Amino acid sequence: MSGPIRHAVDLAVLGAGPAGGAAALAASRAGLSVALIDENPDAGGQVWRKPVRPAARAATAEPGDALRADLAASGITLLYGRTVWSVGASLDLDMIDAESGRWERVSAGRLVAAGGAHERVVPFPGWTLPGVVGLAGATILLKSHGIAPGRRVLVAGCGPLLFAVAAGLAGAGVEVVGVADLAARSDWLRALPDLLTRPGLLGQGACWMTSLKAAGIPIFFRQALRRAEGATEIARAVIGPVDAHGAPAPGPERTFAVDALCVGHGLVPGSDVTRLLRAPHRFDPLRGGLVPVTDEAGRTGISGLYAVGDGAGLRGAAMAALGGELAGLAAAADAGRLAPDAFAREAERLRRAMARERPFSDRMAGMMRLRPAQVQAIAPETVVCRCEDVTRAEIDAACAAGARDVNQMKQFTRCGMGPCQGRLCGDVAAELLAARVGTREAVGAFTARPPLRPIGFDELMGDFDYADIPIPEPAPL
Repeated sequence: MSGPIRHAVDLAVLGAGPAGGAAALAASRAGLSVALIDENPDAGGQVWRKPVRPAARAATAEPGDALRADLAASGITLLYGRTVWSVGASLDLDMIDAESGRWERVSAGRLVAAGGAHERVVPFPGWTLPGVVGLAGATILLKSHGIAPGRRVLVAGCGPLLFAVAAGLAGAGVEVVGVADLAARSDWLRALPDLLTRPGLLGQGACWMTSLKAAGIPIFFRQALRRAEGATEIARAVIGPVDAHGAPAPGPERTFAVDALCVGHGLVPGSDVTRLLRAPHRFDPLRGGLVPVTDEAGRTGISGLYAVGDGAGLRGAAMAALGGELAGLAAAADAGRLAPDAFAREAERLRRAMARERPFSDRMAGMMRLRPAQVQAIAPETVVCRCEDVTRAEIDAACAAGARDVNQMKQFTRCGMGPCQGRLCGDVAAELLAARVGTREAVGAFTARPPLRPIGFDELMGDFDYADIPIPEPAPL
């Protein structure tokens, strides 16, 4: 029997998006040997994803191209297409190579966790129907594959991704029947001073809005999904007015005949690695939920563990790249490869750059934050955990039966026990429980355990055979 393929480096970086890529490059330039690991076939993450088809190429690909070129020219060990299923207390990472199926292990002693974020969808009746797609999922289809999720589509939710997806769909020839935004027009107008600090991104947003207006696509402000309807797949989407807190408000409903619905209510930090290692965390609604406690350079409460990018709190791509660079330099300084005065100079430069980005970053994070009143309006019969078919009523019943934190609720209901490990339902389920218990801090989060991603027993076993089992000699009579 052969064991895992081993890689020994000074620093491992998990996640090759803007934050992880910047951290790996900064640490490598400072003299550390670095391994960069990602489950995707190339670097870029969600925001700078490399198109699979050339026809899917967009203007947003340029920063990703530059990152991929810099990484390819570096001496960094690039481990793409790897599924990391466990991280040990010594910060060793166990992973599966998707191409060969082989088990690999990276030993570093220092780890930058840059796992990014995953999207949030606040459940509504019919959200599990085929044809209902997350905004981030729709973005992957468009950016990477040049594929639209349907021919006649409604886009709904909150945040800037709404308009990016709607404009991308319209540009691909899809009939977009409307955009339903939880925010009011006045919310966007109040955001304008902060958005002006990033004129390039504001201009990009203005282009999206101009293209939607030119295509005659209506935007329904302060409107949210009431339900999706259809027998075996989505056929209709119904929206209605909401108040400033996201709760349903009196007013007429609108029904649209569609074959796809793109919906998203912000992002949730991917903190599974830092939770697995039991680093201290805090709940920050502006940053997307539960985030690891770090210093300005990404150092956590675990020696040698750094957390950066959206996995450490939603801040956007620009802030993620700057924070990743700072964490990479901090890792080099902590390892004694970067002089303290040199680190101080670089850290100050990066702090100034982050201060310039912060107003825009904070405003966009605020537009995507979870609206508790929207969660509390979920109907009792609505499925919250789609992996295990757990409804809102079952979560409420678990609370009534004595569940006071999410792990007790998980034991009572199986909510969060499916293949997604609670990534899709955990944030909303915790919010439902917190409304009855007291606070999000009180209900906590699902305990992270390996495997972090679903893997097969054959991948874990490798070429292990019964003949490899040591059988001791019989004991003497």
